[in-house]
Amino acid sequence: MAEGVAARAAAVELLGAVLGEGRMLADLPEPELPPSERARAMRLAADVLRHLEPADKVLSRHLRKAPPLLAMNVLRLAVVERAMGAPAHGVVNAAVEMVRRGNRTGHLAGLVNAVLRATMPEAAPRAEPEAGLETGPETGPEKTLFDGLPPQRMPRWLRQPLVHLHGREAVERIEAVQAGHPRVDLTLRAGRVVPEGEVLPTGSLRLAEGGQLTALPGFAEGAWWVQDAAAALVARMVGAQPGERVLDLCAAPGGKTMQLADTGAKVVALDISGPRMARVAENLVRTGLKAELVIADALQWEPEERFDAILLDAPCSATGTIRRHPDLPFVKDGSELPGLVALQATLIDRALGWLKPGGRLVFSTCSLLPEEGEAQLAAALARHPGLRVEQVALPGVAPEWWTDGGGLRLRPDYWAERGGMDGFFMARLKVASVP
Repeated sequence: MAEGVAARAAAVELLGAVLGEGRMLADLPEPELPPSERARAMRLAADVLRHLEPADKVLSRHLRKAPPLLAMNVLRLAVVERAMGAPAHGVVNAAVEMVRRGNRTGHLAGLVNAVLRATMPEAAPRAEPEAGLETGPETGPEKTLFDGLPPQRMPRWLRQPLVHLHGREAVERIEAVQAGHPRVDLTLRAGRVVPEGEVLPTGSLRLAEGGQLTALPGFAEGAWWVQDAAAALVARMVGAQPGERVLDLCAAPGGKTMQLADTGAKVVALDISGPRMARVAENLVRTGLKAELVIADALQWEPEERFDAILLDAPCSATGTIRRHPDLPFVKDGSELPGLVALQATLIDRALGWLKPGGRLVFSTCSLLPEEGEAQLAAALARHPGLRVEQVALPGVAPEWWTDGGGLRLRPDYWAERGGMDGFFMARLKVASVP
């Protein structure tokens, strides 16, 4: 197999699982390739998912009908690679080889060759298509393949409520950020050696470019961990103090657990997933931080004693993380939202019952939808008359990010010039003290 084809073929296989089977990339087995090629395959698949709509628009100019999914994904990958600067000749040759080697796609090699050479006229003279699947009319050379095309839109079930909430221009800015490569953010421990990068207004460090994280300064010493800058604000909102008893509910993968433990609080981290909690344990060992880990269902578990503070980063639609998980719009359709909203409300009610008098609960979701944020907060206040919202000072947070109800609404287009952030909603609630 020619150089670079193995990673591309693995990317096409990943795309088939997402677009053909409705499976999330995180749930798929990693390609059996060397680490660098495996990372490339994952990156290529994610790139296609970020740009699938514009890629299909480019291809539609040269196709009268879509070929089978595998061949279509090969075409999509080639178009996206070329739009991102890969040499046309290598892209076309790799695409033709992948289709030719397929068990049921060998007869489509001519079609793929013809379409891509029409799309990328600088590659070489265009070959004739195979009979049966004809190409459409040609267009002239383009400045770039995606020139003049808008970024990929979010699905209607998500886009429409966001347009009503924030306006069309804001949604288009969100989509523009989601089309880009997300930068890697680190949460830092004070007084440690850290990599070079941009210190964000909220204190997180944003790396200039990717690379092998384990080779960066401070990794082995536990000086930092990977955590989106928006997610890092959730634990800071708790305001944990040394010696306080703090619960991190739905704790995995553990970034917030480590933040809480780094304050000197006595942290209990609970999650239902044993494998995900194993990652939390590994990170605690690397950083030298301490927390009590509990693997249990939060709907069944009961604590032995109450807490000063609880962080509930609740299960949600994860619609705020599309910039990092571009497969989400192709797998989810919004049908799971009512069940998630009900689960969040139940977890809020249970968590409030575990607080000491005067204790505080931080509720958060990595969702863009008001049902999982503003509306969930309002409903909790209505159910619990003794509850009130506390708006806390968080360095680097713009005043306009706070909602009228006292919650913090973060959007992917905030800091767009820096690469954006994940979408989040978070609010701190305080229970009434004993008279």
